[in-house]
Amino acid sequence: MLHHLATAAPSSLIVHAQDAAATADDGLKPLVYGGFVVVVLVLLALDLGVFHRKAHVVGMREALGWTAVWVSTALVFSVAVYFMYDRHFLGLGLDVPVLGRPGERETLEAFDAWKLFITGYVVEESLSLDNVFVMTVIFSSLRIPREYQHRVLFWGILGALVMRGAMIFAGYRLVLQFSWITYVFGGFLVLTALKMALVRHDSSDPAAGWSMRVARRLMPVTDRFDGQKLVTRIDGRRYATPLLLALILIELTDVVFALDSIPAIFAITADPFLVFTSNVFAILGLRSLYFCLAALVTSLRYLQSALIAVLMFVGIKMCLVHTPLKISTDVALVVVLGLLIGGVVASLLAPNRQDPA
Repeated sequence: MLHHLATAAPSSLIVHAQDAAATADDGLKPLVYGGFVVVVLVLLALDLGVFHRKAHVVGMREALGWTAVWVSTALVFSVAVYFMYDRHFLGLGLDVPVLGRPGERETLEAFDAWKLFITGYVVEESLSLDNVFVMTVIFSSLRIPREYQHRVLFWGILGALVMRGAMIFAGYRLVLQFSWITYVFGGFLVLTALKMALVRHDSSDPAAGWSMRVARRLMPVTDRFDGQKLVTRIDGRRYATPLLLALILIELTDVVFALDSIPAIFAITADPFLVFTSNVFAILGLRSLYFCLAALVTSLRYLQSALIAVLMFVGIKMCLVHTPLKISTDVALVVVLGLLIGGVVASLLAPNRQDPA
């Protein structure tokens, strides 16, 4: 009996010490999020205040260069994720909720965290491609000059970061409390994919939609542009320019698409830091990606089908988290990349459609 107590005491002390350390680290976790947000704001300030201070048309070469910059930044951050989780910096990777099993926790190791970040980033970036199609229609409908589009996208994506942060927090609380929410999220993604596959997209003029009618009733609107200004003065009265209308539409569009992408990332991991950071990097790269793909939207005819397949796969993956058929992160990453690459290659190899005479 005494021997049992003597041997149990040290292990008990170790467990209590680890719990105390994890609790202390939890109190410091906001510092990690705060530091990350500061870094993102600095990057955005450099982007707008230094590199894109003057309005100009973003060409394909510049867009490809900036896309490479943002992708490289995400990859560099993934290395930082590895080392932060390797040392469990400020509690990262400790006491992580297990997806689909409320109350259960796990310790996330460095390589697993790295894979989850990369997979989440790829999934979020791929689902963000759908935004490009809608942005193209918005800018075309409102006749936004190409040299002003970057400024609108900058403010739109800045607003998207705030809204998605709030939605991620809400989604995290739901996943944490209710095991059945994974079925709801997964089923929603599957139904969305089926709707995209079976129902033709509405190609109506967004400038004539209900959101624009409401905006025009709330504020006076002018069709004139005043440089990159969202609001201008005419005869002493403030008017919203077409840039502000485009910004409103882009923000509303992002909210709609976030209803798909936020559940999708929770199909990959329930670690809030990985969910948040992978989402942010996907959004940051969306602007340059828009300028790369806007001219190719009609050429990449099978990309939309690939995105539907990705959404369907992620939804099924989320529905299987409670079963022995649970899909691993490695398989998910390979499948998502394969679908995207397949969609692009199929589009490039397919013969051009001939318009009927």
